[in-house]
Amino acid sequence: MSICVYINGKVRDPEGAMVSVFDRGFLFGDSVYETVAWLHGRAIFLSEHLDRLNRSASHLFIEPPARETVVQAIRETVTASAEAEARVRIIVTRGVGPVDIDPATAGAPQLVVIAQPLGGPTAEMIANGISVEVVHLSRGGPSSPDPAIKSGNYLSSVLAMAEARRRRPGAGEAILCSGGGSIAEGATSNVFFVHGGVLVTPGLEVGILEGVTRAKVLALAKTQGIPTREPAFVAPRELSAADEVFLTSAVRGILPVTKVDGVSVGTGKPGPLTLQLLDLYRRLISEDT
Repeated sequence: MSICVYINGKVRDPEGAMVSVFDRGFLFGDSVYETVAWLHGRAIFLSEHLDRLNRSASHLFIEPPARETVVQAIRETVTASAEAEARVRIIVTRGVGPVDIDPATAGAPQLVVIAQPLGGPTAEMIANGISVEVVHLSRGGPSSPDPAIKSGNYLSSVLAMAEARRRRPGAGEAILCSGGGSIAEGATSNVFFVHGGVLVTPGLEVGILEGVTRAKVLALAKTQGIPTREPAFVAPRELSAADEVFLTSAVRGILPVTKVDGVSVGTGKPGPLTLQLLDLYRRLISEDT
């Protein structure tokens, strides 16, 4: 069995994993989640991911399960899946209630854990990089929820990816801009680029999720004396003109980008700084405990 789901306190196969149509996660996207990679017999950077899950839940006034409960659910689900390398999605919904937007009408929060094959980057993707599209859809706005909240309401990312694939069927990621026009982040990733030997990623004030992998990569760069910048505005043309571009996420790790909007980045191959950081990141996750 390669896909297993923990729900209602038990691990089930996908066919038996049912959520009520009155669960607010289904009705309103009223939920928070994290995705972690299971490698080398453990969930990578789990503590940081669970810290963020709890912060997101706190922002939405959802009472998350005890950390020990979540950790045990992850172990049980991954063990049942028998996957040596798994993608683990941890979801906490506000719970079941009437079709009423008032959160006070919800019952107890519900924990769901899904373990499935990792589906990380292939060797070809690492060697040749992927293409991305900068889409017209913007991330956030004055009335949008705090971008620090990793919630189940992911419609902007869904629409961004749909736009990217309509424009270029082979696109591997959509890059969204902020309401002010700055490059923000990928639909499911953070974005980095290299210009003149400086590693650049949009600052948190642009309105992006503070990625766990993003933070690890910035820390690795600093240990190597690589200069970094986190500007409050990154013009889309800066991404197109960069020497190197890559994405980061829990499942992707570091993934080179060699085309932006159909135009080759730098030499058209993953750049030296990207590959240096990729090697360092692989060592880091092999040592993480």
